[in-house]
Amino acid sequence: MKKIFALTLGLVSAASLAHAQDSGGFRIGLKAGATYSNISGDDVERITGPNYEAELGSYKLGYNVGVGVTIPLSSDGFFSLAPELLYNRKGYEIQSEQRTNLPAGVSQIEIEQQRVLHYLDLPILAKINAGGLFFELGPQASFLFGSRNKQQTTTKFTNGEKDKVEDNGKFQDYTGVGARDEADKSDLSQFDISGVAGIGYMTDGGFSVNLRYARGFNSLIDTKDQDNEPKAFNNAFTFQVGYLIPTK
Repeated sequence: MKKIFALTLGLVSAASLAHAQDSGGFRIGLKAGATYSNISGDDVERITGPNYEAELGSYKLGYNVGVGVTIPLSSDGFFSLAPELLYNRKGYEIQSEQRTNLPAGVSQIEIEQQRVLHYLDLPILAKINAGGLFFELGPQASFLFGSRNKQQTTTKFTNGEKDKVEDNGKFQDYTGVGARDEADKSDLSQFDISGVAGIGYMTDGGFSVNLRYARGFNSLIDTKDQDNEPKAFNNAFTFQVGYLIPTK
């Protein structure tokens, strides 16, 4: 996380020295794109169970959509404030395989588990514009309004056939309480605060693309005010395209 912020600040400094300033006024418009997310921390298995991997290749693919505003803070548009309101589909997934102690005629059993987390994100980012290229840095407040547990089991037979079964029923939460409903979120914190860093490009006409990384600071596990809060934090990369309407 420190490396990402240091890199972003370095790019911002380089842009400032280049004096590649881009004029622009107040803008408002739509943004949408893909989200690539997981959770990480010392205690993630308390919420995910075993077999969870937090590496980049194990992130879950989702999406985001919402509205954004650019408010210029300098007359030349070099400095601006960029608040947004986004629906963001985050979460994590676990993939496991069983190749031994299988019934006759079965070669492999694959299990894919997902927990989809539905968030409203409110990033409020400081923005530096440098000839169309821009850099973003700031906080993000998030509200978790929904959760969904999904599981798919694929049985592969020795004759080459496959059988896929979805089971989105009950699950056991991190406290050990079983038979939770698939949409239950009582084991999760409803609010999160993240640090966000990003880079992107916007044309004079208002079309933009950008890439961001957000790291949560509030543990996803709701301890119900217990001591020694477990550590499990949201991580998300978002890629967005957008159109912010010029107003001048």
